[in-house]
Amino acid sequence: MTAQTWRAHYAQKYQYSLRLFLLLNFISSSLSLVTPLFTVVRFTLPCALIVVCSGLLLLWHWKWPQSKINIPTISLLFGMLWAWHVVTKAMLLTPPHFNYLVIALLSILFIGTIAFSNNITAFTLHSLPTFLACLIMAEGEQWLRMTYCFMLPIAGITLQNIIQKRSDAFTQGLMDKLMHERNTLNDLSMLDPLTGLYNRRGLQNRLDTLLALDGDNHYVLLLDIDHFKAYNDHYGHMMGDQALIRVSAAIRNAVRSRDIVARFGGEEFMALLTNSSEETAWKTAERIRQRVYDLKIPHMFNESVATNVTISIGLTPLINDNIEQALARADGALYEAKNKGRNIILAS
Repeated sequence: MTAQTWRAHYAQKYQYSLRLFLLLNFISSSLSLVTPLFTVVRFTLPCALIVVCSGLLLLWHWKWPQSKINIPTISLLFGMLWAWHVVTKAMLLTPPHFNYLVIALLSILFIGTIAFSNNITAFTLHSLPTFLACLIMAEGEQWLRMTYCFMLPIAGITLQNIIQKRSDAFTQGLMDKLMHERNTLNDLSMLDPLTGLYNRRGLQNRLDTLLALDGDNHYVLLLDIDHFKAYNDHYGHMMGDQALIRVSAAIRNAVRSRDIVARFGGEEFMALLTNSSEETAWKTAERIRQRVYDLKIPHMFNESVATNVTISIGLTPLINDNIEQALARADGALYEAKNKGRNIILAS
C-alpha cells in the first residue's frame, strides 16, 4: 500500500460512515412511522423529514460519491429533528413516559455509535439534542440513567479515537519513511557507485525529463581518458578507481549545475550542456580538458601525450532531440581526436 492509496482508503472510510449514518436514520425513522412503539400518534413532521432527507441524501451521495457532505452539520441537523420528534411524541403520551424517553434515547445513541465509532464530534452533535430533550421531558427523573447511557458510548468512542489516531500516526509515519527509503534507493540505482555521477539509467531518466520540456541548443560531449587501459594495467585497479573519481569530480565541477554528467562506461563520460551556445560549449569542453590536465595525476604510460592523465573530447550539437544520432557523431569526433594525438577537442 502506498501513501496515496492509504489516504484514499482513509477518505473512503469517511464516505462509508456517512452512508451508514444516512441508512440507519432512514430505517429507524421509517420504522417509527410504520410500526411506532406507542401508537398514540404514528406521524410526526420531524420523523417524516428524517425519512425524506436521509433517503434523498443517500441516493444523491450514491450517485455522486465524490461530492462532499459535511458530516458534523448533517449530524446536528438530524439530531435536532430526532429531538423534535421525541418531544412531540412525549407530549402526547400519558405520564409517566420515562420508558419511552429511555428507549428513544437508546435508539438515537445506537445510530450514532454504529455510524460514528471513529468520529466523536459527529456522535456528540447527533446525540446531544435528544439527550437534552429527554432530560427536560423527564423533569429530573431517571437523569442518572440517561446520563450514564449518554456518557458510556462517548467514553468508548473517545478511547477508540485515541487508539485510532495513534495507529494512523504510526502508519503514516511508517509510510513516509518507506517512501523516503524507496526514493533514496531509486536515486541510488541511477547513480554510478564509484564516481557518484549518473549511470546510463539515470542519464536516460534525466534525458526523458529534459527532452519533454521546451528548449533547444543542447550540446553533447563524449569524453574518454587517454590510455586508461595502460594506466590500469600498470598502476592497478585501485589507483585506476582513484583516477576515475578525481577525473569525474573535475568534469562535474567544470560544468554548470543544470548540465547533466554521466559515466558512460569504463573510462568514458558523457556531458549534456543544456541551453548552451556553440561558443559556451567549446569553452566548457576546454575548461574540462584543462582541469583534468591540471589534476597532475601521474601517467608514465601516456608519454606520447603527457606524463599525466589527459582526456579527449568529442563535441556535437543535439539536433531534433535525437540523442542516438548525437552520440554517434560525438563518438566519431572522439575517435578522430584519439587518432590526432589525444588531449584535444574535436567537433562533429
